[in-house]
Amino acid sequence: MKFIKSLYIHKQFYAYMALAAVCFLLSYWFSSLYATAWIIVTVVMVLLLVDLLILYGPKNAMNARRILPDKFSNSDQNPVPITIENKYNYKVYLDIIDELPIQFQKRDFAHNSSINPKSAYNFEYLVRPVERGEYYFGHLNVFTSSILKIIKRRYQFQNEQMVMVYPSIMQMQKYDFLAISNSLTQLGLKKIRRIGHTSEFEQIKEYVRGDDFRTVNWKATAKHAELMVNQYQDEKSQPIYSIIDTGRVMKMPFDGLKLLDYAINSALAFSNVALKKHDKVGLLSFSKKIETFLPAVHKLTYLNRILEALYNIDTQFNDSDFGLLYADLKRKATHRSLVLLYTNFEHISALKRQMPYLQAISKKHMLVVVLFKNTELDTIINENAEDIQSIFHKTIAEKFAFEKRLMVKELQKHGIQTILTSPQNLTINTINKYLEIKARGLL
Repeated sequence: MKFIKSLYIHKQFYAYMALAAVCFLLSYWFSSLYATAWIIVTVVMVLLLVDLLILYGPKNAMNARRILPDKFSNSDQNPVPITIENKYNYKVYLDIIDELPIQFQKRDFAHNSSINPKSAYNFEYLVRPVERGEYYFGHLNVFTSSILKIIKRRYQFQNEQMVMVYPSIMQMQKYDFLAISNSLTQLGLKKIRRIGHTSEFEQIKEYVRGDDFRTVNWKATAKHAELMVNQYQDEKSQPIYSIIDTGRVMKMPFDGLKLLDYAINSALAFSNVALKKHDKVGLLSFSKKIETFLPAVHKLTYLNRILEALYNIDTQFNDSDFGLLYADLKRKATHRSLVLLYTNFEHISALKRQMPYLQAISKKHMLVVVLFKNTELDTIINENAEDIQSIFHKTIAEKFAFEKRLMVKELQKHGIQTILTSPQNLTINTINKYLEIKARGLL
């Protein structure tokens, strides 16, 4: 039974049989082709037996391995390396079919190649998950055929191999590296000119060209008989909270990824940068109830706890309770903090209903409300309207886009910082706003 399940007919065999069938058909009019047809059938049957001996003679002649990491990075292209070892004494041809997890909805994955005797073949393919969770790979199927290409022998390896998909670790590492190398501008991150200075004094140093004259220390200047200035640094260990709305408004998908997942990826990368800047980071998620709360802590290992908490966040079809958010923040965040609220409002009326709570939060904390642009509306707005229906669609799209800009004005009118961004640029714009607030000493 195991032999039968591993045996497959090569498509070239059907080509030979089709040729024999044509010869049998034509022999009705040309009798000489009848013998030719039987010769073709006989030769093919002999080659089939030889091919059976070639492929099934050696035992365990093929070995293959799928190399999976411990974690996949959500929304990123993750490599899956494959290693195949040929133990045959001759060259074989490969048809490789990997059974991908059901979440990818891809049933046509195939890779074709050949491999020399007693050698190994390596390749990799890319997968892009758009949901967090557990992903199970099926069998790694390797179909081998000899140079005769009459039959194929199937080898199966590594069934039910599991990998967990976490928030975008690749994105976090990308911004972490650029922050260390002072190359943030390569990804659109701005350098903010400092206005004034924060209250944290660092040292007195000699004046050099470019230092602010307002920081001159006249007592130290008189003592050392040369111009001395006070040097200040960013105030450290300030509490910063990423607050993620998990209500129904965050269920909206863009480029296959929910707004919630864009917010989660951004919160992870932002928290990593803030920790490297020596600030305390915390996390809160809410909808009808407070689902996750991590107090603001400055410890690099705390990032692992944030990662695990973000992994378990999900969204439901509920309306979010901003009053509950205000009450919980008032009770748990006792110090003035930078609060980044990832949410979304599709209508100005929805924003106005929550405005009293946002104003109350902003009185005690530096509140930054993150709103999402509907980039698909921009596509409709930029298209030429050629008929009544397209004019109607364009008008409605412009109305929704105008309401988004109106929301920003409404928030700014009440002294609330705002980020209006496309989902793709969320992380860049969030870190930009953080750097701006730190540089201007607004917190």
